[in-house]
Amino acid sequence: MANEEADILQMHDLHPAPGAKKDRIRVGRGEGSKGKTSGRGAKGTKKRYQVRPGFEGGQLPLYMRLPKLRGFKSPFKQVYQVVNIATLNELFPEGGEVTVADLVKKRAVRAGNPVKILGDGDTKLAFTIKGVKASASAKAKIEAAGGSISEN
Repeated sequence: MANEEADILQMHDLHPAPGAKKDRIRVGRGEGSKGKTSGRGAKGTKKRYQVRPGFEGGQLPLYMRLPKLRGFKSPFKQVYQVVNIATLNELFPEGGEVTVADLVKKRAVRAGNPVKILGDGDTKLAFTIKGVKASASAKAKIEAAGGSISEN
């Protein structure tokens, strides 16, 4: 019975393998611990002290090579794609109803960005434009020709 108990592994019997636990070398703690150079080796920057983060050995560092950030760019800025009245006359010579999807189909604008109609050019055609913004001059010219603009 006593023989069987000796075969069972106990917590107090556990210990690390020989050579598995080595103390960390504490360099730079005086001559008494590691000898003349305190475990730091021979001459050089790392012997005297650690180099700072971003140090490139005397080369002009990256943070100084890049231009300074000037100003501010809003991540919420709306950039409109512009279409002039003269372009509308060329793309839709018969007038009628024009939507953003029609402008995308004719490759005047790209899908996904808001569209604004500007007043460059004249028109005699009655356009019913839906889903776009318009400048005051464009709105006046289109309404004078018998058309209308709605933002929805």
